[in-house]
Amino acid sequence: MASWDDVRRVALALPETTERGSYDDLPAWRVRDKMFVWERPLRRADLDALGDAAPDGPVLAARVPDLGAKEAMLADDPAVYFTVPHLDGYPAVLVRLDRIGVAELTELVTEAWYARAPKRLAAAHRAGA
Repeated sequence: MASWDDVRRVALALPETTERGSYDDLPAWRVRDKMFVWERPLRRADLDALGDAAPDGPVLAARVPDLGAKEAMLADDPAVYFTVPHLDGYPAVLVRLDRIGVAELTELVTEAWYARAPKRLAAAHRAGA
């Protein structure tokens, strides 16, 4: 299963990615100052909303292209992907880091990067990938 070291390695391998603390000064990775993946511990309201379904392991948040992609991911693998009311209407999913494999994590982080990277940078990366 994936670790924070895996997230860091995959994210920093993408062009123009920087690591800088999020709003809570937790690890976050950005492309041209736009967060695409970040550590997102569950808050009291999240725990209350999730109840017994709340995970107790590390939680990664990741941007997705749109709400349709979010819904598809949530439906496809609810053991890995979930959301909380705070993210309603926002194109991001939460990920149980201890339940995702490194290959799937790599795809998730890369797609999150594409969702936030400027179009020209993303196109140049796709052309070289």
